[in-house]
Amino acid sequence: MRKRLFLWELAGFLWTAALGTLLHFAYEWSGGSVAAALVGAVNESTWEHMKLLFVPLFLLSMGQVCFMGKTYPDFLAVRAVSTLTGLALIPVLFYTYTGAWGQMRNWANIAVFFLAAFGTFVLDACLLRRNRLSSPWQQLLGLAVLWALAFCFIWCTFRPVHLALWQDPLTGRYGI
Repeated sequence: MRKRLFLWELAGFLWTAALGTLLHFAYEWSGGSVAAALVGAVNESTWEHMKLLFVPLFLLSMGQVCFMGKTYPDFLAVRAVSTLTGLALIPVLFYTYTGAWGQMRNWANIAVFFLAAFGTFVLDACLLRRNRLSSPWQQLLGLAVLWALAFCFIWCTFRPVHLALWQDPLTGRYGI
């Protein structure tokens, strides 16, 4: 059982890392397509980089729940907690390193993304092994959190909040 969980988590990390990397360029490659804006980063804001972690995780979760839901009855609640943690890691790590160095580095931005994805799946595996979030209301709450995040990422791409998290540090603009 542990080996199977490890393989699921490793595959999930690789999926998230690969798709998130591709989604970084999807909007630009599509020539500004609205469909690409829904799932890919439309600028270099921290929020849009958080979307690069969320979208692959969300898609993966909707598929995994079909395969892992019976084996891990706490899957949705655990995935919501690990997703929120991974999403929080991106601004925490980004603003910590840019505050310490006083500037952005592309290699560090990439490292932040991969560390957040790694942290997400490590926490996911630890929580799934414990099986403590398996009540029906926790599963429903986990599902609601994941869908609410999906809505927020789409909404804020087109109607961004005018705070630093949503501001493109290169252009000073928000959203599309």
